[in-house]
Amino acid sequence: MELELGLYQDSVDARLKQWDGMNLLGRLKQKDLSLWRTARGEVTDMLGWLSLGRSMRPQLDDILDVSRKVCSDGITKAVLLGMGGSSMAPCVFSRTFGAVDEHPDLMVLDSTYPDEVRGVMERIDPGSTLFIVSSKSGGTIETMSMYRYFWEEMRSAVSDVGRHFMAITDPGTSLAQLGARRGFRRIFEANPDVGGRYSALSAFGLVPAALLGVDVHSLLASAFDAWEGDVASAAGQQEGLVMGAALGELTAAGRDKATIMTSASLRSFSLWAEQLFAESTGKDGRGIIPVSGEPWLEPDEYAPDRTFIALSLDGEESVISERMRELSEAGHPTMHMILDDKIELGRAMFEWELGTATAGIVMGIDPFDQPDVQATKELTWDMVSSGRTRERRAQGVSASHLFEPDELRAAAEEWVTKARQGDYISIQAYLGYDRDAHDELKRLQGDLLTSTGLATTLGYGPRFLHSTGQLHKGGPNTGLFMQIVDGAEGDVPVPGTEYSFGELTSAEALGDIIVLTDRGRRVLRVDLDGEGAEGVAKLRDLLNVIFQTRVVSVMA
Repeated sequence: MELELGLYQDSVDARLKQWDGMNLLGRLKQKDLSLWRTARGEVTDMLGWLSLGRSMRPQLDDILDVSRKVCSDGITKAVLLGMGGSSMAPCVFSRTFGAVDEHPDLMVLDSTYPDEVRGVMERIDPGSTLFIVSSKSGGTIETMSMYRYFWEEMRSAVSDVGRHFMAITDPGTSLAQLGARRGFRRIFEANPDVGGRYSALSAFGLVPAALLGVDVHSLLASAFDAWEGDVASAAGQQEGLVMGAALGELTAAGRDKATIMTSASLRSFSLWAEQLFAESTGKDGRGIIPVSGEPWLEPDEYAPDRTFIALSLDGEESVISERMRELSEAGHPTMHMILDDKIELGRAMFEWELGTATAGIVMGIDPFDQPDVQATKELTWDMVSSGRTRERRAQGVSASHLFEPDELRAAAEEWVTKARQGDYISIQAYLGYDRDAHDELKRLQGDLLTSTGLATTLGYGPRFLHSTGQLHKGGPNTGLFMQIVDGAEGDVPVPGTEYSFGELTSAEALGDIIVLTDRGRRVLRVDLDGEGAEGVAKLRDLLNVIFQTRVVSVMA
């Protein structure tokens, strides 16, 4: 890893020296939980990811046998149903490697937006499709709602419906039991001591990778050969530990906006890294704030709260390397990891996991729990199970509407003027993955960045609830949150329940905004009133008028 840390190099070197003195490397390999001292006094015992090289190798031949059988049975499309840690790594593998030879294409569904759910059946041939139900707990409401829908759809389309389903879950979960009762093709039980965001190299990531035809033996070897072979004898020789020391020290110094850049073929990696950073560190009023997908500014236009972290592939690294050089010369700390081959994605994932976990040592937090995620989950379940979504909307959870431009402008002006130096902006889009709407949202992200100078993120709901949602609620109170909602044209009932996908999505958005408000966060809720991409464009125009009529930049 290439580092240019400038004024921060001495503190990082001192931290690495301290870690050598306390035998950090050896204690990590012994899974010493006492390394993490937290305000809450206890650390979640979820260190199984450190030994996945040993625990997963004996399982690879079985995983590959299942993959070969899937191919020989004529399966040409796999659809993974999952959220957060169950979906991020498969998404990265699918977008980075694609399907190899005769292996099935992999589609990842991590949205409850009705159009997205309904659209899957329009894009597949049921007879040649395999659904992978992926949930660590076995009871994730979004995942199990999707399962209910597709099970019913497939029942009317194929005769041997169970053979078109597979599950990945922890041992003994309700999902494992359900799969056994209903004759799923296969149930993979994952390591229970591996948390979701650290599970890329467990069954949750390796089974989908094998189905794509990825060389999972090499993927795992790239991650763990050096770690297990004891090549690194000091903390400064293990890339992840250097990264962890740097992230921890830079965050403590106020450089907490970890701006992630990748070369073209590794672009999806930032989605996975976003969850890793945010959910691991965003708690107890602290956190590393991941920023990805922003348009580039001139290096001297960035506030001094940034750290730039890059991942690139050999042959594609020149643009990123030049960008890192320019940023470093402007005084920003930079870190750049270059992979020789795509299969080294395994190494990148392990080292970034190691870096995130050890940054937690410096920050004094437990990087393996997510205490603030549960609040929204419980509120969502309360609303959908009791049918009180509309009632909660009437209890003062208000939105500003496009068809009321004066009220929307007043609310937006008030929201913008709350910005402070060192803040970040989070755009939370409870919309489908429509290309036109996405392009408009990216333009909105760029407009907010250039107009305020604040780091600006973009996430889709409910996916981000399992990713950056922990940071939003448990991290530092430095976020300005813009929630964008829009009604779907046609709702989709969830079979066997009293709610629909539209109601579930609405409940999640409402639950999220309620919890953010209860935590004293600064929020703006905008309803596009069914206008989709055109509505986002109108919102951009309105905000740009506000930016033109008042000085809102809070850059140092």
